[in-house]
Amino acid sequence: MIYRRLLSKFRRPKIDNNPQVKNWERKIPEHHISANALKVLSALEKSGFVAYLVGGSVRDLLVNKLPKDFDIATNASPDQVRKIFRNSRIIGRRFQIVHVFYRQEIIEVSTFRAQVSEPIMAADQHKKMTNNIFGTVEEDAWRRDFTVNALYYHNQKSLVIDYTGGMKDLQKKLIRIIGDPAQRFHEDPVRLLRAIRLAAKLQFQIHQETEIQLRQLPALLQHVAKSRLFDEVLKLFFTGHADFTFAKLCEYNYFSALFPQTAAAVANDIDGKHLKFIELSMSETDRRYQEQSSLNPGFLFAVLLWPAVQKILDETKDKKFHQAIRYAIDEVLKKQTEVLVIPHRLVAMMRSIWILQYYLIQPRRQRINRTFFHRFFRAGLDFLALRIKIGEPHQAVFKWWEEFRDADAEQRQQLLKKGTELSHEH
Repeated sequence: MIYRRLLSKFRRPKIDNNPQVKNWERKIPEHHISANALKVLSALEKSGFVAYLVGGSVRDLLVNKLPKDFDIATNASPDQVRKIFRNSRIIGRRFQIVHVFYRQEIIEVSTFRAQVSEPIMAADQHKKMTNNIFGTVEEDAWRRDFTVNALYYHNQKSLVIDYTGGMKDLQKKLIRIIGDPAQRFHEDPVRLLRAIRLAAKLQFQIHQETEIQLRQLPALLQHVAKSRLFDEVLKLFFTGHADFTFAKLCEYNYFSALFPQTAAAVANDIDGKHLKFIELSMSETDRRYQEQSSLNPGFLFAVLLWPAVQKILDETKDKKFHQAIRYAIDEVLKKQTEVLVIPHRLVAMMRSIWILQYYLIQPRRQRINRTFFHRFFRAGLDFLALRIKIGEPHQAVFKWWEEFRDADAEQRQQLLKKGTELSHEH
């Protein structure tokens, strides 16, 4: 691999005047760094400012992974950065950052942040919203979340600057939060999910002190804004490591915090089919990610909440089917909204996929065409395919729908009679 030689042997670190900082000599080939990020670094340095590649991009490059994006930290203020780059815009209120726009890429530039305690920040809400408190690169490092995310790369000097021990944690394959774990998790509970996501992405272990607090604090997620929590859940499952992430969420009791109804349904499922269904969908999600196929959050949320829908259906057998299915769907979505908000467009897809399951396994003649031309027919059929893979007995009707899908108009007329017969079998 391109960094095997780079990572196999660490040079002895040079110690700066600050006894805590270590400058590790590393040459990251420039062709592994975004050309636009190099342009931004160069322009800032030519204007007399200090600028570093920082965060996840440095971490990923050092462990031979392709970064998704490139962030830069500098001692230039947002206004100064804005003057250098015409193709930029200042965003944010609590802390301003600059987005430098290029075709198909945005380089995020942030000014070094000062270490200001949360109580001081909270004491003057107006000041917090309108003033930005800038600091040194060292202060900026200690404000970051995990040690492996607090590495700064100086391209011209080929140095990785490390204030928090991130390089050693990379070597040991550890995820360690910076500072006191309990305090840092209480400051921002989203860090709990980020710890799990990083461990899954890098296949690292979570440091013991960080892990102790991680196990104790799932309830903190209730203090996170529901819309923000939704965004974090997407990051958990759509980065190519859904399978491992799901296992970790269950291990640390965060799946039950995010999807309490599903967790209860899985726990009460004697056959284990609900768990198998979710695990299979996670593997399929990772496969599609690796193949760069399309991924729809609505489909995955339909999978994640399907056990909860089934559980309510089993409990309401006294109702007529159409009443029962709509009641189950409404109840599940209502309760899930108490945890995180799912956008309406995804809810519409989830409802359709669930209801389509019953139209697909009972292909009555008068609604076959309406089912086939439904907007979410393909998603519904893919959903049914997952159910069959865990042993549900719908192979014959699934094969019929595949034949109907691939047939011409004349062949479909011939298949209608067979579809009606399959419906009677169910």
